[in-house]
Amino acid sequence: MAGIVRKIVNTAKSPSAIGPYNQAVVVDRTMYISGQIGMDLTGNLVSQDVLAQAEQALKNMGEILKSQGCDYSSVVKTTVLLADINDFAAVNEVYKKFFGPKYPARAAYQVAALPKKASVEIEAIAIVGPIVDVD
Repeated sequence: MAGIVRKIVNTAKSPSAIGPYNQAVVVDRTMYISGQIGMDLTGNLVSQDVLAQAEQALKNMGEILKSQGCDYSSVVKTTVLLADINDFAAVNEVYKKFFGPKYPARAAYQVAALPKKASVEIEAIAIVGPIVDVD
């Protein structure tokens, strides 16, 4: 019996992981993208502003997706972690610029704290390769 392929994903176009994990892992055609915060390539937060952090986190995710021939339409599930749930509506305004009109499934939570004192972290699950949408 042939095994399922697992591929570790790391791209220099997105900030390196800040712990013992990878930017993403692809298993078969499913890519699991680690939580992205609003860091630039030097590992610093781009701003203390939640909107700027959300935008940068999603840009970082985009680079990981591109490295595997994917884009935001390949994402089928996200999880949004917020330091303050009151930022929910503001983060949605940034989020919808990247996803849609067929938005992925999503969960959003307020958490006690995020790495580097970030205001938002976003992780995702994407499909590598063609997706056929049906109604």
